[in-house]
Amino acid sequence: MSLGPLLSAPPPIPWHAFAAFAALAIGGAQLALPKGTPRHRVFGYVWAALMLLIAISSFWIREIRLIGPFSPIHLLSILVLVTVPLAVWHAHSHKVAAHRGAMIKLYVFALIGAGIFTLLPGRIMHAVVFGQ
Repeated sequence: MSLGPLLSAPPPIPWHAFAAFAALAIGGAQLALPKGTPRHRVFGYVWAALMLLIAISSFWIREIRLIGPFSPIHLLSILVLVTVPLAVWHAHSHKVAAHRGAMIKLYVFALIGAGIFTLLPGRIMHAVVFGQ
């Protein structure tokens, strides 16, 4: 395992990846730690900001071009840009079940699910984890 391929990748790929790593860790902590605490709220805002950063930065990552300069993964980015503010609004509106569902789905599908696809051969994260 070597961060070399990631660190030598052009921007915004390293920012995107490091934001995803941070979101993965903070999101995992959020799921495991008590809910409704000030810490949960602060970490939640940080996690939401990271998810928005990840989604926005993805539009400048165009290694896979299937629809003009974009790929189907960019549809997930649009979904994240809509779902994150909606999930935060659910929390502010005390719609706990809707908030929980949206956040869990974002964590599982947008972070873990999309992250698995970055491990495919030929992708930078594949080279990071498995070598060239």
